[in-house]
Amino acid sequence: MKIQSISQLYEMLPEDERIIVDVLRRLVSENLPKRCKEKISFNVPYFYGNKGICIIWPATIPGGGIKSGVFFGFWYGNKLIDEDQYLNHGTNKQIFYKIYQSVDEIDQEAILKLLKEAVRIDEAPMQMKKTKRWSGD
Repeated sequence: MKIQSISQLYEMLPEDERIIVDVLRRLVSENLPKRCKEKISFNVPYFYGNKGICIIWPATIPGGGIKSGVFFGFWYGNKLIDEDQYLNHGTNKQIFYKIYQSVDEIDQEAILKLLKEAVRIDEAPMQMKKTKRWSGD
């Protein structure tokens, strides 16, 4: 089945996963710059700017590699400065993540700090292009 909307996703999730996904989505949506967007990709919420920023993958949706809870991953987690070592590195060399079993485990301050860093990384290619474009003047 191909999920095409957030409401369709929410209908498929058990209540505990739905609440975690909703809290994470709101946290991300309210704190990303307006230029960043959300779409359903791989049947789950995916946030992006110039490239991928983060993904929220409930265990109920196949393909996330977890048996329970909600996976919250930063697409370029390997480039983040994670001073608090909040994220797990796992076996993926690029996507660093946290798996939440309950909404009480969500540390908004830690997520916002990492989200800000992820946006900085997402903006870096644009800044480089601008520098190259203007350097000849």
